[in-house]
Amino acid sequence: MIVDLSAPIQSSPPGAPAFQRNDVEYFDHAAGAAEVEELFGVPARLLRDGEGWTREVVTLGTHNSTHVDAPYHYNSRIAGAPAATIDELPLERFFGPGVVLDFTGRADGEAIDTADVQQALGTIGHTLSPGDIVLLHTGRDAYYGEDDYIHRGPGVTAAATRWMYEQGVRVMGIDAWGWDRPLRLQAAEALERDEPGIFWEAHQADLDYSQIERLVNLGRLPATGFTVACFPLRIVRASAAPARVVAIVDEP
Repeated sequence: MIVDLSAPIQSSPPGAPAFQRNDVEYFDHAAGAAEVEELFGVPARLLRDGEGWTREVVTLGTHNSTHVDAPYHYNSRIAGAPAATIDELPLERFFGPGVVLDFTGRADGEAIDTADVQQALGTIGHTLSPGDIVLLHTGRDAYYGEDDYIHRGPGVTAAATRWMYEQGVRVMGIDAWGWDRPLRLQAAEALERDEPGIFWEAHQADLDYSQIERLVNLGRLPATGFTVACFPLRIVRASAAPARVVAIVDEP
C-alpha cells in the first residue's frame, strides 16, 4: 500500500501572506489550440474536437508546500564547511525505513525534547538505525491551509534533533508548519532573554540533516514497517524543494 504524505498544491486563498503564496494559472484546451496555431500555423479545425493542449504555470515557493529542507536553509556553513544545497544532497538520503512517533497529545508550542523522543521510541519498541527517516505525528495537518496553521503544533528542540542525528538519522519530518516550535513563541523568548540559540534553535543546530515539513496523513501509518520516499525536486542552489512524499507500507 502507498500512502500519500504530501499536501495538495493549489492557489492560495486571498489574504495569504506574500512569502507563503502559491498560484496556479490554468490554460484550457481552447488556449492550447490558439497556441498551436500561433506556433505552428495549424488551425483548430485540424485538431481533435478543435482542442489543443492544456498546461499550467505554477508559482510555488520552495518552502510553501510539503517540502524537504537542505542544510543551506539553516546556515551558510554547517560543521565548519559550506552547507549543501538541495541539489547537492545524495538521493540515498531520501529513501529509507520510516518510523512514526506519536505526539498528537502535545499542546501547541510545547517542546519535544530528547527524553520525549526516547520515550516514544520505547513505546513502539524501536531502536533507531542509521538511515531511518523519523516522522513526528502531531495531527496539525488538520489545520493545513488555515490562517493560524503557522502558529500551531509542538516543536522539536535542538537537543532532540542532535540526539537523533547522533543515531544516524539524516531526515526528520513533521506534520506541522515547521520543525521548531511556532516561531512567534520562539521570537518572544529570544527577545525577552536577548540571546541566540532560542529562535529557530533546531534549524540552527549546526547539523548536516534535512527536515520534511508540512506532511499530511501520518495518522494512516503504522509506527514502523514502511519505507519513505521523499525525493526533492532538483532545484539548483536551492535551500529546499517541494517533494511528493509517500510511504510504502509493507503488506501483511
